[in-house]
Amino acid sequence: MDPYIISKEKDGVLLFTINRPDRRNAINYDVMSGLEKAIEMAAVNDVKVFAITGAGSQAFCSGGDLSAFHRLKTETEAFGMLSRMASILYKLLILPKPTIAILNGSAVGGGCEIASACDFRIGREGMKAGFVQGNLAITTGWGGGSILMEKLPQNIAMKMLLDAKIYSAEELKGFGFIQHIYKDDPIEACHSFMKESLNKETAVLEAYKTLFIKKWKLLSMRERMEEEAARCAVLWEDEAHHTKVDEFMKKKNKNN
Repeated sequence: MDPYIISKEKDGVLLFTINRPDRRNAINYDVMSGLEKAIEMAAVNDVKVFAITGAGSQAFCSGGDLSAFHRLKTETEAFGMLSRMASILYKLLILPKPTIAILNGSAVGGGCEIASACDFRIGREGMKAGFVQGNLAITTGWGGGSILMEKLPQNIAMKMLLDAKIYSAEELKGFGFIQHIYKDDPIEACHSFMKESLNKETAVLEAYKTLFIKKWKLLSMRERMEEEAARCAVLWEDEAHHTKVDEFMKKKNKNN
């Protein structure tokens, strides 16, 4: 089974699907490469909107795949992975097309960072999400914390990051993290939410998105995201993080 699917949907929507439902759509190096490829594809003229979702109905994305990344022990090893994904999410952030995360299921940790890098987020009824990195004795490492600060009011963004809690769809909508809660087909929900935008000329969509891109460049988002990855890498090497991950893996294996 391919770890990701890139498909062209109707009305100019390019869809990237994380296709690892057995791993709760966790991110590994293959998915990273696929997302980078899809972002490049989304830059072409016939694409109006770039959408990201997860396979199945249980998870949008559970963040980094611990089975793939747990072997990264040192600050240097961790930074290589973290900075690469931060670079990809920066490319997603400044993609000159509207972007939307279709949260078909739970989004935790890095899954929330990916969603934050999108311009819009819609969530399936009953889904939950949270920046839970703090529970593993690390911080957001893909630049998602810096992005969240630009998308939400400071007090809400900081509270979500510090508390490392899981929130309901209704709470997330109240925060402004998601803009719409849908019930049925995720692709149809995407088209419905973006309907008015999809009726506009691509050049118009790109022109408006460029206004935001210029703002983010002036705010040194690339450098801030890289610094965020570096700070996370320092914590990654700490024994507290490895202990928390070991505890999590043991609990997970016991439940399985």
